[in-house]
Amino acid sequence: HTMSNRLACGDVEGQLETLFGRVRAIQAKSGHFDMLLCVGNFFGSTSETEWAEYRTGAKKAPIPTYVLGANDQEAVSYFPDVSGCELAENITYLGRRGLYSGTSGLQIAYLSGTESKEEPAPAYSFSAKDVAELKTSLLSTPNFKGVDILLTSPWPRDVGNFGNSTGEVDAKKCGSKLISDLAASIKPRYHFAALEKAYYERLPYRNHTVLQEGPQHVTRFIALANVGNTSKKKYLYAFSIVPMSLMDPAELVKQPQDITENPYRKLQQEAQKTKASLRAEEEAACQFFFDLNKHQGKKRPSDGKESGNSQPKQPKKPPQLTGPCWFCLASPEVEKHLVVSVGTHCYLALAKGGLLPDHVLILPIGHYQSVVDLPPEVVEEVAKYKSALKEFFRSKGKRYVLFERNYRSQHLQLQVIPVPLDRCTSQDIKESFIAQAQEQQIELLEIPEYSDITQVARPGTPYFYVELDTGEKLFHRIRGRFPLQFGRCVLSSEALLSLPERSDWRLCAAGRDEEAAQARAFRRDFQAFEEALPA
Repeated sequence: HTMSNRLACGDVEGQLETLFGRVRAIQAKSGHFDMLLCVGNFFGSTSETEWAEYRTGAKKAPIPTYVLGANDQEAVSYFPDVSGCELAENITYLGRRGLYSGTSGLQIAYLSGTESKEEPAPAYSFSAKDVAELKTSLLSTPNFKGVDILLTSPWPRDVGNFGNSTGEVDAKKCGSKLISDLAASIKPRYHFAALEKAYYERLPYRNHTVLQEGPQHVTRFIALANVGNTSKKKYLYAFSIVPMSLMDPAELVKQPQDITENPYRKLQQEAQKTKASLRAEEEAACQFFFDLNKHQGKKRPSDGKESGNSQPKQPKKPPQLTGPCWFCLASPEVEKHLVVSVGTHCYLALAKGGLLPDHVLILPIGHYQSVVDLPPEVVEEVAKYKSALKEFFRSKGKRYVLFERNYRSQHLQLQVIPVPLDRCTSQDIKESFIAQAQEQQIELLEIPEYSDITQVARPGTPYFYVELDTGEKLFHRIRGRFPLQFGRCVLSSEALLSLPERSDWRLCAAGRDEEAAQARAFRRDFQAFEEALPA
């Protein structure tokens, strides 16, 4: 009995007859609806005569109708009381901002108007302060998990990130950043908006950070067109919803098949950073490791005695090889002319058929399959090489992107590829990886900066991981198939290096003399940074 049917509508622009006629027709066909929620411009330039009939009670809206306030100066006069009021029988103005609780327990957050940079905002706008106050009043409710519905007139900026195409509307330019921030914080299950005269139903997005938080309910964003538009774009949306407060928690957090990453991730992360700095970073780190161990602790075989962590680890000997390996430094297969630096446990070599002439590999001298298998002294030297390469590439106006694919590979190779600083930010790089992963149904997750790959991957587990020279990391646990050239394809794509013709290394191999010349040039430039490596 808790399930109720609602209607949401885009800009009415004063076309009340058309709208209510359509609502009556839908009710005749599909049964009763409890309420109609209108976002965007409820009134238009032709409203006067039509509106007078409703205001005087000569005509009546067929179902309880709730509307948002003015989006421009002309409409302000229709809304006599800023805190919300009944405008006519069955037609209620919700107010400038707040939370409306229906009799069924449904929680509807609303924000009227368009974004304004001025404080105080004009009567038809909201300011950063309005949004902050609305957020605080909601987030301070005990056990706040989110709201059932959010109503705004403008779209949230960037709502198309990681989602299906927004069509002719450019979500990177239109709409309001403050609304994105509001939606990211108050986590509505449905978010309705209008004003762009377009219908857009975004794929549902997740509201939690995978690996760091338990699953939460998803959000569905729906933008609606204007009533009676001639191109037959959808302006009325019917949906059934059980209030969050009455739902079984497991049912509420079910993740649909077509779920995507959160479009406001950047905003969320900034919010989380603020939250995390309030809790000690240490505590959060322990918590993260603890959670992972909790899930995986059961699977480890017991060796009869409780080993605990107190015993000093014996340095692991690299596993002995059965066949020839192209990357063991002692092996005759190694193309020595590509080697540009040799340390105690690791060496650097130019990549064969590299994406760029200074695409290099960090490799262990002994035969180890992945970063997860490395003993501490090798890990330490890998870190020294990373920091030397960071300095080296930064001196050339570049940042490196490092990735490892522990899947159908024998010997650990850390691929290090420089990208010009002025070409893209670290955020662009991350978003390209996540977006292209999502297109291929690959779940690429951000892992906390102060944690380590060995905490999310167990030895023997196939995985793919990316690390930026800022320390930010993305991780995918490979289950089943994985495109071997994935890392290279993302980096060579239009969004980043724009070298699509170099996405396959086999098509890029140079002659031996050219390779040797490139290696000599790299060795010469890198020497000063190599000498700075801590001994």
